[in-house]
Amino acid sequence: MQIMISKLPKAAFYAFVLCSFITCTPKKNQLTSGVVEQNEINIILLIGDGMGLSQISAAFVFQDSVPNFERFETIGLIKNSSATHKITDSAAGATAFSTGFKTYNGAIGIDSDSTNQKTLVEIASEQGMKTGLVVTSSITHATPASFYAHAKSREMAEEIATWLPESGVDYFAGGGLKYFNKRADNINYLELLEEKGFEIDTTDLNLAQEVFENKKYGYMLAEDGMPKSISRGDFLPNATVQALKYLSKSENGFFLMVEGSQIDWGGHENDSDYLIKEVMDFDKTLGIALDFAETHKNTLVIVTADHETGGFTLASKTEIDDQGVKHNNYDIIAPSFSTDGHSATLIPVFAIGPGSEIFSGVYENTEIFHKILEFIDNSPM
Repeated sequence: MQIMISKLPKAAFYAFVLCSFITCTPKKNQLTSGVVEQNEINIILLIGDGMGLSQISAAFVFQDSVPNFERFETIGLIKNSSATHKITDSAAGATAFSTGFKTYNGAIGIDSDSTNQKTLVEIASEQGMKTGLVVTSSITHATPASFYAHAKSREMAEEIATWLPESGVDYFAGGGLKYFNKRADNINYLELLEEKGFEIDTTDLNLAQEVFENKKYGYMLAEDGMPKSISRGDFLPNATVQALKYLSKSENGFFLMVEGSQIDWGGHENDSDYLIKEVMDFDKTLGIALDFAETHKNTLVIVTADHETGGFTLASKTEIDDQGVKHNNYDIIAPSFSTDGHSATLIPVFAIGPGSEIFSGVYENTEIFHKILEFIDNSPM
């Protein structure tokens, strides 16, 4: 379309001439939404494994303080079926997040044809970003594994462990020690991690550490999964604090995935107390991420889940009066379950930070990958 300069209003004409002499092109690292202009982007993806809307609601019902979920500005919903089942498992769900591919239940970092697909950790690392994983499960468990490994089955924990030394992961914290130093092949993968530049600690997080050297850091503090929140204390929020302290030293931004792994386990056990305490622990960790984002304005925080577990419901208590008539007491909540497996309910997505509005709407779980990738692709090298 041609612009007739002589027909432009005087003010528009001067603006046009001014733009001819100064740079009026968009910045290279802006997103298509035009909201990110920072020199680097920090991305924090928090996954509440097995966390549906009722699990989130439990924080509002049973927690004394206002849940950190309430601090988010953008909310969406994801559809989370796998390539083979109407109801996904954690492996297929996390692989959808990490690679953008629907796959079969049990698959780790591969598509439905068993072809390895690049993960967000691998892509971010290639872009010069630091990467981290913090979980309350084993570091080889389905969700964390899907961000750095490639395996035909989530049950191949020792095979999954072999990917960690060669991965782009710079910081990790969780359990899973036995898959590295008590293996069937008698290879000590803790030593291999150290050879690849990791400083490994199997005793504690060493929270007093302020200076991080030019190396990677791994904290493996349990033989398999970490203890329940009532026993492990503030491991998840504390490890997230430490991960952010380390990763924020990156000049090219970072990608951090944090999983509240055991919300799912409480659902499988149909143990409402277990589940609710894990949700509260996860919400406390959200607060850590959100506080960091408030002081680091180039930080995007996304919270979601792979699926819901337990068919968890915040139901009213059923009572029988003196006449033997059954009624619902709407003043008392009696959490209940409909299954000890997963359910097909849609899952909420919460987001805040630069460009977070692209996470609103209803979409497939694979879009989490593509939306995050838009930020990574716009991160400068």
